[in-house]
Amino acid sequence: MKNQASGAAKAGIGLGSAIAVAISWSLHKSIVWAFVHGILSWFYVIYYALTRPGGLAG
Repeated sequence: MKNQASGAAKAGIGLGSAIAVAISWSLHKSIVWAFVHGILSWFYVIYYALTRPGGLAG
């Protein structure tokens, strides 16, 4: 059971990084910023969602 949980955690981290890199690239067109935001992963995704007009509601 522990192995399945660690696999799910890794998938979540990977998904968060992919979303963060995609958002960063669409905004900044910079590999450096995409790398930094990929490291921050879900923190950057949540920050982006909260700071956009309409917030999480759209």
